[in-house]
Amino acid sequence: MIIDRLIEKINATGNPTVVGLDPRLSYIPAYITEKYFTKYGNTKKAAAKAMLKFNKKIIDAVYDIVPAVKPQIAMYERYGTEGIKAYESTVEYAKLKGLIVIGDIKRSDIASTGEAYSDGHLGCAEINGEKFPGFPHDFITLNPYLGSDSITPFLKDCKEYEKGVFVLAKTSNPNSGELQDLICDGRPIYEHVGALIEKWGQDFIGSYGYSSVGAVVGATHKEQAERLRAIMPHTFFLVPGYGAQGGTAEDLSVCFKDGIGAIVNSSRGIIAAHLKDEYKLCYNDERNFAMAARQACLDMKNDLRRCI
Repeated sequence: MIIDRLIEKINATGNPTVVGLDPRLSYIPAYITEKYFTKYGNTKKAAAKAMLKFNKKIIDAVYDIVPAVKPQIAMYERYGTEGIKAYESTVEYAKLKGLIVIGDIKRSDIASTGEAYSDGHLGCAEINGEKFPGFPHDFITLNPYLGSDSITPFLKDCKEYEKGVFVLAKTSNPNSGELQDLICDGRPIYEHVGALIEKWGQDFIGSYGYSSVGAVVGATHKEQAERLRAIMPHTFFLVPGYGAQGGTAEDLSVCFKDGIGAIVNSSRGIIAAHLKDEYKLCYNDERNFAMAARQACLDMKNDLRRCI
């Protein structure tokens, strides 16, 4: 089961951190961007090439101390086909380095459309009887608000190709409660969704007692996360909201059971660490940006381990 592989990677590194590869041009040092804008002009291709170079440097610096990376596809889609090429190359490079890859795509749809999304991100596209793999993700994120029939195509491919999903349950953004906290049949909608995720994952439970059908549970909502952990004893959590969004190690400790049960995302806190005052003193040359990211990963590891 892919969830067992993720847990084993977390145990091997001692670090329940996933690095969010969500690059913005403002994060990328000038020596990289100037090279590609000089070569290709002010084009999407130049931006995409700079992003890929940046990502590879980050991956090279952290692959041995974290279990996984999580590229957010929107940051690449904004640059069209060139951006998608950079996204695919980023995923492939991370896999080459032995990392688990969580594709943050938040897709959802029903029937043939859902099947097409799943073919592209978990399974294979069939052309004249020949199968062609999609993006080489290990996990992807899904939006459950179209109901069970929007999740079923992805579960089918999870089983066939040994992949996993993280389904949105309680997200970290400030306005998530506008929908997720609404009361339905006596309890919040996010609790109904959590119960569904636990149910969807019953056929995917691995040797550590967790399912390859996981849930996205924000670090910024401690009480709700604690409630969801009780509702979802076999569900592994992907936890956004740590650091820049205000979530602390103390807040997200409720997501863990006996030191496992969750992986915590940090994006700008790691990949843009070189722009933060606390790292500038040691990594004051922009060419050291990847080493600043490495130190940020180690600092996050130590912070999380205080509480879990």
